[in-house]
Amino acid sequence: MIWEELDQALIFSDMEAQDYQEVMKKLGGAFIENGYAHESYIDALIAREKEFPTGLDVNGIGVAIPHTDVSHVKKPGVAIAVLKQPVDFIQMGSDDDIVKVQLIFMLAVVDPSAHLERLQRILQVIQDTEVLEKLLKVKDQKQIIEIIKEKEREL
Repeated sequence: MIWEELDQALIFSDMEAQDYQEVMKKLGGAFIENGYAHESYIDALIAREKEFPTGLDVNGIGVAIPHTDVSHVKKPGVAIAVLKQPVDFIQMGSDDDIVKVQLIFMLAVVDPSAHLERLQRILQVIQDTEVLEKLLKVKDQKQIIEIIKEKEREL
């Protein structure tokens, strides 16, 4: 379950960012600061995002699921950010289609096989537009965890 792994130190509501690189620096910085990732994590994230974009348009709501190679990670984790204003990400599987992203699920991955499982779990949660709309409205870390917990119990 995703919600069981959520650390309040990695959850941000109303985050301000000018672009996806600033999002990467802030969330990646939280991973580093809290012992989840090595100093190389942020640069690796940005480089991977340029090569393999992670933006998704889920029924009109922009979501991104950035992550990078296991060599930059110390322990597994999920960081979540709800942005005050959307920022541009490139659509997953595209070279130049822009997605206005307001919700980020960033992964710190140590085991590639567990990563696929976690990614599938996140995709199940974010396919529910109602859940995404709730996440965009909340202003509290505990509420974010509760919304995800509630959705995962339904799955």
